[in-house]
Amino acid sequence: MAPPPVIFSPSRRLAARRRMLGCQARGDAARYLLDDMVEDVIERLAFLRHAPREALVVGDVHGMLADALTRQGVAVLAGEPARGFDEEAPAPGAGFGLVVSLGTLDTVNDLPGALILARRALCRGGLMLASFPGAGSLPRLRAAMLAADDARPAPRLHPMIDVRAGGQLLQRAGFADPLADSRGLDVAYRSLGALVADLRAQGLGNVLAEPGPRLDRSMRARATAAFAAAADDGRTIEHFELLTLSGWAR
Repeated sequence: MAPPPVIFSPSRRLAARRRMLGCQARGDAARYLLDDMVEDVIERLAFLRHAPREALVVGDVHGMLADALTRQGVAVLAGEPARGFDEEAPAPGAGFGLVVSLGTLDTVNDLPGALILARRALCRGGLMLASFPGAGSLPRLRAAMLAADDARPAPRLHPMIDVRAGGQLLQRAGFADPLADSRGLDVAYRSLGALVADLRAQGLGNVLAEPGPRLDRSMRARATAAFAAAADDGRTIEHFELLTLSGWAR
């Protein structure tokens, strides 16, 4: 079997995650996407009345989900890519009643393989939940990057998964009752620089294996102007589409 294509650079991905942890440790970094994903998982578990004994939680930067599960009597094993956890390798253990990934699976090179490994880490009747930015996210930033590159577009943002593709991936990975859905989140910014800073603080920088040339001064000026031109009353609204994949182990 041919290996998966190398879309993302493991070293750049690791550096981005480590930079994110450093930013988040300062306490004043943007965390709205991270918090939204955690809150959504907690709400889903309450709705489903799913009460696992053991859970594997990946990407829970502030430990909010782990704390919530622990208070419910769940034994939680935490995993973080920046500290060596590899979603494309077998999980350290099996028989989990719950496997959760927050904001990490959209930048693995072998997403089908990572989902299969998540399923194998579950016990029978266990649930997998994965949440990350999906297709439809960052339209203002994409437009700004196209303006920056002008007649020679370069890879600046990685391709993202939509709901349909997410459902197909879950079926391919062998999950029962696969479900893919998305929800939107709009955030206002006064500048392109503020958006970029927020993305880096939440581990969403460019980790492509071939990221394209750096922006020079004129390119940055075009991008800044395009982003500002989309503003209303001094603020540009950027859109995030958060995709959630869920499925059960037979």
